[in-house]
Amino acid sequence: MNKKLKIFTAIHKSTQRNYLQRMMDNKVYFMNLAKKYSKDYWDGDRRAGYGGYKFIENYWAPVAKKLIKQYNLNNRSKILDIGCGKGFLLYEIKKILPKITIRGFDISKYAITNSHKKIKKFIKVADARKKFKYKTGDFDLAISLGCIHNLEIFQIKDFIKEISRVSSSQYIMTESYRNEKELFNLQCWALTCETFLSTSEWKWVFKEFKYKGDYELIFFE
Repeated sequence: MNKKLKIFTAIHKSTQRNYLQRMMDNKVYFMNLAKKYSKDYWDGDRRAGYGGYKFIENYWAPVAKKLIKQYNLNNRSKILDIGCGKGFLLYEIKKILPKITIRGFDISKYAITNSHKKIKKFIKVADARKKFKYKTGDFDLAISLGCIHNLEIFQIKDFIKEISRVSSSQYIMTESYRNEKELFNLQCWALTCETFLSTSEWKWVFKEFKYKGDYELIFFE
């Protein structure tokens, strides 16, 4: 049965956002640029993405600690991060549990090339819209933060099937909304999102596509 968690929300809320400014500042151009997931998205103009996705020691540590506690991870555990970006979260997990088996993949060649040097050998370029190249039950936990909403609804079905196939436990974090204001803010801010769903719609998707793992919904208040 799905558990609704709060693992990433604190980091999400720590960022200040000017929603209307982004919407009115040549947003369509920057959406197209962002969807290339290249340097512009990670380390270019803030209007095209992160505006500099740099490693900050211990920034991801609270998320790593919560995941370890929630899923009772230890040095014998195996974890997969789908849409791992530059691997900063995996690095923080590895710091706490040095012998844990970590793997990750991301659609961005730029992110993998510019990943944390201690993590680079554990992650690779791959597309979450395709069949995962891992065996059934390979991992104790598979996580995916901020990735699934970048897929179209029919791709989400296959994604859920794959993340469930390769792991015994799952955690997915995705963008959502609870009211019209949050929907408007999400539409203003999102650059790569393909699927805008309310909380009730995400719950329906998880039930319809037989997702048994845990989830977290973040909101643009």
